[in-house]
Amino acid sequence: MVKTTPPGRGSRLLRPLGDDELHARHVRQVGDVPVMVTGEFDESDQGVTCYHSKLGAVELCLSHLLDGPGEYVVVDMTAGADAFAFGLFTSFDMTFLAAEPTRKGVSVYRQYRDHAREFGIPIAVVGNKVTGEDDLLFLKEEVGDDLLTRLVHSPWVRAAEQGRAQGELESHNRHALNVMRATVDARPKDWARLQRHAVEFHLRNARAWANAATGQDLAAQVDPEFVAGPAA
Repeated sequence: MVKTTPPGRGSRLLRPLGDDELHARHVRQVGDVPVMVTGEFDESDQGVTCYHSKLGAVELCLSHLLDGPGEYVVVDMTAGADAFAFGLFTSFDMTFLAAEPTRKGVSVYRQYRDHAREFGIPIAVVGNKVTGEDDLLFLKEEVGDDLLTRLVHSPWVRAAEQGRAQGELESHNRHALNVMRATVDARPKDWARLQRHAVEFHLRNARAWANAATGQDLAAQVDPEFVAGPAA
């Protein structure tokens, strides 16, 4: 398998937190949240491989994952348009872009938006570190209808990052998270799009490097009769 190998008939598909070796070996509980981590380097990687090489496991996991209503997989991605260097960016039902109310923050959003439009990727902007009405007005003028909600400076988050969090997240920021979840819930799952993008980027990678690296025509891994989703 290469990182883009798409699912097909006979593939071993995954369920969120399912009874399989992947989840059994790699899930850790942090409070009430099951967490998996990728991207760490060891000594043999230094000066040899790039960060993108570590994300192939995530790409395979998501392309073979069957999640249903009320099930959530949250992926913290690398910032900015670097996400478009591989096909992982097509794997989500909704992508939230955190944008600070600055020219730099908005420029990253525009770059991501323009790339996402080419592939029909749904995005929404979450204003970050918004301190007042001037910041909010700036984001509304620059982002327009893509602005979904906003997060304000959070003493609770700062304390948590310092290892001394107490109490609860501020009500306004908790409301913003609820808005984000409701936005995801309102989107119907587009299994056909997810499978189409998985196949497209697999064929791109096959032509670009994977065929030569494996000595095989990896287009043969595509199963045109496979139907993604619960039916699988």
